[in-house]
Amino acid sequence: MRKVEHHPALPYVELSGFLDSLCGQEGVAARALEFTILTAARTGETIGAAWDEISVREKVWIIPASRMKADREHRVPLSKRALAILDEPKVQGAGGSLFPGGKSGQPLSNMAMLELIKRMNERRSAAEQPRWTDPIKGNKDVVPHGFRSTFRDWASERTDFPNEVVEMALAHAVGDKVEAAYRRGDLFDKRRRLMDAWADFCAKAPLDGAVVPLRRRV
Repeated sequence: MRKVEHHPALPYVELSGFLDSLCGQEGVAARALEFTILTAARTGETIGAAWDEISVREKVWIIPASRMKADREHRVPLSKRALAILDEPKVQGAGGSLFPGGKSGQPLSNMAMLELIKRMNERRSAAEQPRWTDPIKGNKDVVPHGFRSTFRDWASERTDFPNEVVEMALAHAVGDKVEAAYRRGDLFDKRRRLMDAWADFCAKAPLDGAVVPLRRRV
């Protein structure tokens, strides 16, 4: 069995503050990181994203199997804020890449988001503010991939969405081979409700311990 690597992740109760700080950062890397968090995507999926994978009308990002870890196409519901990021001039500036890099025709570097977090933490240290760290991992600085764990913890502890919906949102395999053979759908409608709830949480974390229900309140 392959050993699972756990990346330093931000506690979800601190996410609203982190995103508030992130929104004040300029540049493509900042928007790419915010998009990564909102979609619970892997960093490689984000930096490799192309405009022909996006359907603004359907509010979906379709990542081809060739770019997925599991070699299976993955549909990602896009929240209003995720779509708004794609409207920003710096993101729209360039060729086929969703998040263009510094070199013409090239996507963002795979280190850009990590370096951005390092700079944010350096500024916080200079201002005598606590760094964005993972207390469970010995207060190591958080990394972009760790926000998938932040999403997972939030979904488990603050929502009633079924485990298979959350796992599919993370593009993880669900069930055994027999179940996979019979499962034709990808729970897309339920995942859209989940990702909208996540975007709402990211915008402003609730002050109480209320659990987000699977069905919207009427």
